[in-house]
Amino acid sequence: MIVADTNLLIYLYVQGQRTEESEAVLQRDAVWAAPLLWRSEFRNALIGLVRAGALQIDEALTMIDEAERWLTGHEYSMLSRHVMALASRSGCSAYDCEFVALAQDLEVPLVTTDRQILKAFPSIAMSPSAFTA
Repeated sequence: MIVADTNLLIYLYVQGQRTEESEAVLQRDAVWAAPLLWRSEFRNALIGLVRAGALQIDEALTMIDEAERWLTGHEYSMLSRHVMALASRSGCSAYDCEFVALAQDLEVPLVTTDRQILKAFPSIAMSPSAFTA
């Protein structure tokens, strides 16, 4: 099991430069977990792509349905005190620290492309390429 950040999920569902990278992570470990926050971030990223004309709304809704089904049972609510302590110490956003907190709680890696998280939490956060190496 890994904790996957929302960008990794977007890269998996929306074909682009980083899709292969996300697929390689999926091949290495097919059990992904995320804080409940992923849903809002995922929806926001997809509506941005719809507004930019890169996706049709029906495509975005299908992606949301599939991702929500796939992550059922692997979504977690995070304790505010844990998230705030991480954010306070690291300078990362509270949003990002939800993913870090979950990885710490589950004692699994957080796979992310976020450079700030990778720098602030090198003991738990790893890039997709490092994870698949």
